[in-house]
Amino acid sequence: MAKSVADQTRTGRRLVGLLGGTFDPVHYGHLRLAEQLADALKLDEVRFIPSANPPHRQTPQTSATGRCEMVRLAIAGNPRFTLDDRELLRAGASYTIDTLLSLRAELGNEAALCLILGSDAFAEFDSWHRWEEIPVQCHLVLVERPHVQIAEALRPALQTLLRNRYTDRPAALAAAPSGRITIQRINALDISATGIREDFAKHRSPRYLLPDSVVDFIQCHRLYR
Repeated sequence: MAKSVADQTRTGRRLVGLLGGTFDPVHYGHLRLAEQLADALKLDEVRFIPSANPPHRQTPQTSATGRCEMVRLAIAGNPRFTLDDRELLRAGASYTIDTLLSLRAELGNEAALCLILGSDAFAEFDSWHRWEEIPVQCHLVLVERPHVQIAEALRPALQTLLRNRYTDRPAALAAAPSGRITIQRINALDISATGIREDFAKHRSPRYLLPDSVVDFIQCHRLYR
């Protein structure tokens, strides 16, 4: 993948944000989160990575191809956002470490991969498959919502990980391809995919919670009924 002008003038290292999830459906909360982090961390790209078989989540209600198409529609027009469907093309559980190794093979060892995690996900991070290998392959960007402190009530292994790898300088992510943890506070939009699915099931309007193109897709395919 060719480097942008911004890459070459800054450090020569490409910064790629990785936002995974079921996206069942994708909504403005996901999009605004990605936009805020792209600005704050000067990311060259944010890859939306729909999960096919998430090991820590319930099975999505919508097919992988349907969720993939909803993401494609939602991010259209934003040059920093891209859809990455590699987990949908891989059999078995959608393990993060496998995705990271695949990305490394594609993007090379010098790109800075920035895995975006919410505070709830990080609290269970040490239960993930081969979790200790993940910070070797990427940086962790922990999203801290107002009135939620990520460092509270973490298990000892995660406290140690955070203490040893933490940086409060977002620019440090550009200095290495992996290995650091930073915490970013965002102004989260109080939107949930569960609530949106309920709106569709009860024939309530979900307008302004997700892009109209995604609403049209859901209605056309009679999803969440």
